[in-house]
Amino acid sequence: MQWETVIGLEIHAQLATQSKIFSGAPTAYGAEPNTQACAIDLGMPGVLPVLNKEAVRMAVKFGLAIGAKVAPRSVFARKNYFYPDLPKGYQISQYDLPVVSTGQLSIEVDGAEKTIGITRAHLEEDAGKSLHEDFHGYSGIDLNRAGTPLLEIVSEPDLRSAKEAVAYMKKLHALVRYLEICDGNMQEGSFRCDANVSVRPVGQEKFGTRAEIKNLNSFRFVEKAINFEIERQIELIENGGTVVQETRLYDANKDETRSMRSKEEANDYRYFPDPDLLPLEITSEFIEDVRGGLPELPDAKRERFKSQYGLNDYDAGVLTATRELADYYEAVVRAAGCDAKLCANWVMGDLAAALNKAGLEIEQSPVEPARLAGLVQRIADDTISGKIAKQVFEALWETGDSADAIIEKQGLKQITDSGAIEAIIDQIIAANPEQVAGYRGGKEKLFGFFVGQAMKATAGKANPAQLNELLKRKLQG
Repeated sequence: MQWETVIGLEIHAQLATQSKIFSGAPTAYGAEPNTQACAIDLGMPGVLPVLNKEAVRMAVKFGLAIGAKVAPRSVFARKNYFYPDLPKGYQISQYDLPVVSTGQLSIEVDGAEKTIGITRAHLEEDAGKSLHEDFHGYSGIDLNRAGTPLLEIVSEPDLRSAKEAVAYMKKLHALVRYLEICDGNMQEGSFRCDANVSVRPVGQEKFGTRAEIKNLNSFRFVEKAINFEIERQIELIENGGTVVQETRLYDANKDETRSMRSKEEANDYRYFPDPDLLPLEITSEFIEDVRGGLPELPDAKRERFKSQYGLNDYDAGVLTATRELADYYEAVVRAAGCDAKLCANWVMGDLAAALNKAGLEIEQSPVEPARLAGLVQRIADDTISGKIAKQVFEALWETGDSADAIIEKQGLKQITDSGAIEAIIDQIIAANPEQVAGYRGGKEKLFGFFVGQAMKATAGKANPAQLNELLKRKLQG
């Protein structure tokens, strides 16, 4: 039997506000446990939550970016459940009336474009965190994260493979960073995913029973967890078993999912409107004000890079993957004032490799755009060859010097004097009569020998195009 996979993702993006969603407590990551949880976050008697306007602005910003409906009126509800790191015994979230609904995001997988529906994006508060290490049989509770604003983004069940799920998640990750509403730090839990996975026979309209895999915090884990779960469900059904609706966890060490608890239905949470919070009303003026502040979005920037800089799909896609990388590239092009493709090659090539080796992000690069542009200019005007440029780049990375200063200091200027190159070629031909005879007798591969000798004699500084042309003419006799 042929099986079809059905996947829907629930992504939690931690909003980049300075304070929590219903209190003035700070949201900074890494503070000592339980030093950033105030009485409001803990739901102490007599406290009243007050909604963070900046969190609302960020939610609206996201809604506009995905072409969604922004609700003029939405309601906060209490989602009741009991867990050690949920101090109030309920979570303030949105249920029937979310702030954002019916949007979409396009992805590309294996050259094919597909549109994924986004059912809703609602505001809610985060819970605390249970700590299980170093407590000798006990669990610790850190409530610093309690009350941190989240935007939960729920997709339609439109995804049909783990590869599509990862492409969608990466696209969403880039978008929230472009919008500057989430830092996207997956290691710190700022951007995490719950994956709902089910299988059904090809051609069947009814969905199969789904399992939810909780708290996936890397693209690789999302792909591996979904693929394992697909195989598990198919094998279970084909062996006569039944998939049960449940919550599962992914164990990265064993590369498997395991059951955590039976899946609760919405009515188990006993949702009801929060009596301490008025309905959220958003005016059209507020929405238009947010719209006016939207940045150029990734898809639009990619198309502009293709038309403005003559880049192909791949290069434009790589260079617009993050807002910071796109900004860096454009700064290089502006400063260089020359070949945009050459600039792209250096940003995506040597610079990217060096950053990757050092474990740095583009905004941490020790080579500023203006200095990389200086290197590109010297390649473009034939001051140095591409090979010598790599040597100059290493010095750029290690020092604060400009490309011009490095070239001058190390004597790396390319030899473009035809007379000087001819003189060197004449010496090499005179010193290697056997190889000359062999080349003229039809052994054309010997040409590489002569190029190597000439480059050695000039310490790699001869202009390659000139050298090749002059060498061919001389060898032909």
